[in-house]
Amino acid sequence: MAWSTRDFPKYASPAWIALHPDDPKRLAGALEAAESWRKYGDEEALIQWLREASHSRPSVAERRTRAELDAAAVPKLPHQLRATAGWPPIAVPGKPGQYLTYNSQQQEAA
Repeated sequence: MAWSTRDFPKYASPAWIALHPDDPKRLAGALEAAESWRKYGDEEALIQWLREASHSRPSVAERRTRAELDAAAVPKLPHQLRATAGWPPIAVPGKPGQYLTYNSQQQEAA
């Protein structure tokens, strides 16, 4: 009943330690801790790792200047499709059924 109502103290907390050994809340707390360990591992170690990771990594604003971010956001012109030897034909976007194929004579002339 304590497990389903979620009415139990956290495992190993002072409130959990104060419970009588036969109290169902004690078992519910232990089961909750075991299930959390199975799913997530050591909660305290995970929290510590997250703290260290967030402080050791510079923010996006610290990694690039505003000018660099603006330059990266400028749209690039589309490139010219060219078929390459040894690769399959390229479907031409917007033109169903048309393909670019490699022709060694055309490539030598270019």
